[in-house]
Amino acid sequence: MDCLFCKIVAGEIPSHKVYEDDFVYAFLDIYPCAEGHTIVLPKKHFGKFTDMSEDEAASLFASVNKIAKTVGKTLELEGMNIGINNGEIAGQTVPHVHVHIIPRRAGDGEGNMHTIVELHPSTDNIAELAEKLRNSF
Repeated sequence: MDCLFCKIVAGEIPSHKVYEDDFVYAFLDIYPCAEGHTIVLPKKHFGKFTDMSEDEAASLFASVNKIAKTVGKTLELEGMNIGINNGEIAGQTVPHVHVHIIPRRAGDGEGNMHTIVELHPSTDNIAELAEKLRNSF
C-alpha cells in the first residue's frame, strides 16, 4: 500500500513517535499548527473515520483521550483542539484516519472549531433536519 501513514507505522518513514499501543500510533506533526501538535492514527489502514466500526472508533478515541491528557499535562496547556478531517472535501490530505491534537495557549490568536467552516446555513428547517437525522438511526 502506498499510504504515507502506513509507512510511518511500519517504520519505513521516520517520525517523532510519542506513543504506541496495540491499536494506535502517535507522533508529532512535522508541519505543526502549534508546538506539540500530535497526530494519532490507527495502525490498521482506514481511509476515513466513517469506515471504522464503532468498536474501532471507540479504541481510537480511548487512546486519543489518554494521549491528549498527557500532552496537556506535559506541556502545561490551557486547552487544545482535537479533531478529524473526514474526507478530502473536509481537508483530509492523507487518506488514512488520523486525529489532530493541537495545543492551545492564551493569546495564540487562533479561533475555535467554528472558525474552520463558517457557512452559516439557514436554520429555518432545523426541526425537520433533526427529525430526519433521528429517524435515520
